[in-house]
Amino acid sequence: MEQYEPDRLSPAQVAAMRRSFRNGRAALTRRSLLRASAGGALAVGGMGALSACGIPAAGKTQGGVSADDHSAKEKSVNFSNWTEYMDVDDSGKHHPTLEAFTKRTGIKVKYTEDINDNNEFFGKIKPQLAAGQDTGRDIIVLTDWLAARLIRLGWVQKLDPSNLPHAYANLSAQFRDPDWDPGRAYSYVWQGISTVIAYNKKALNGVEVKSVSDLLDNPKLKGRVGFLSEMRDSIGMTLLDMGKDPANFTADDYDAAIARIQKAVDKGQIRRFTGNDYTSDLTSGDFAACIAWAGDVVQLKADSPDIDFLIPDSGYMTSTDNLLVPNKARHKTNAERLIDYYYEPKPAAELAAYINYVCPVDGVKPELEKIDADAANNPLIIPDKAMAEKSHAFRSLSSKEETEFEEKFAKLTGA
Repeated sequence: MEQYEPDRLSPAQVAAMRRSFRNGRAALTRRSLLRASAGGALAVGGMGALSACGIPAAGKTQGGVSADDHSAKEKSVNFSNWTEYMDVDDSGKHHPTLEAFTKRTGIKVKYTEDINDNNEFFGKIKPQLAAGQDTGRDIIVLTDWLAARLIRLGWVQKLDPSNLPHAYANLSAQFRDPDWDPGRAYSYVWQGISTVIAYNKKALNGVEVKSVSDLLDNPKLKGRVGFLSEMRDSIGMTLLDMGKDPANFTADDYDAAIARIQKAVDKGQIRRFTGNDYTSDLTSGDFAACIAWAGDVVQLKADSPDIDFLIPDSGYMTSTDNLLVPNKARHKTNAERLIDYYYEPKPAAELAAYINYVCPVDGVKPELEKIDADAANNPLIIPDKAMAEKSHAFRSLSSKEETEFEEKFAKLTGA
């Protein structure tokens, strides 16, 4: 199996880098990340750029374009993924689940970790997809909002259910029917990302935090609250706190959420908006509480007894990174077989034990308990029924909404 071998990082650094880059963040170093412009999605390969180069920014998907499938003759599959988003052995040189797949099927995996940023990667593959050419990739992993864009443009292929029996049977209910890909015709979840409230017990010093309202309104937390520079997470959590559904909100609802956060900014309640650099603020106690990503919190909790999290009664936000087969891919069937493999409980458990994000595979818990009982019983990795029922996704945006909403959020954050 061919593979890319990056410098090794700790799990906490990995989680921070990966989640920051998912939303168009830029890196200062591999350890310290720049807080990004919330409008970054508009600046690089965004909706405006689509229109400027003559590519439709929105509209009904026309379906993907296939090529001759060489899967039978060419026993290979080209898989592009995010940095450190795959299990590795103790040497850091081998990916056990991928090697087991090759041993079982004879399909050689060319695994490349060449996705560092959604927008950057979109810019890389856009010319080929727009021209109807092969990108050289059979599987790509994109965050839900960009996956939705490629589906809408007709740049990814419809999946063959007959090659995906485990995926069809084992995909968790909370991920089955996103509005941007009803019934998962074009995509399957690689991992889920949950947005929660994290806090530092020592820094709180007895102050009670149960909701986003506490973050925005409790004067005892003034100047010690963090919100995220990712619009969908900060606005989504605020909408939930206001009794609004992030999957079904109006422009007026959005403006009301902006105004609510703006009030907290004006009175100095919110210390700052951050990317993953909130992790250092939280562990140092500069943030007593903040909106946070669960993948980070798992590692922070392991490193510090002062760090913990809560799920507000109003619910929490969930997003996903997704497996897709781009147009003109040469090995579609092999790609579908690899996607389906990761919906078998055993390889899914091995993956979950390493990367600590939300596993989208039902039935994985018994297998994960054999590897890591703590992970198997962590609701941030395997959500229980009560937690799953509290999850909410941010609805798809039109190109006009995406531009307008991001501009308003950028003004709010000072980006």
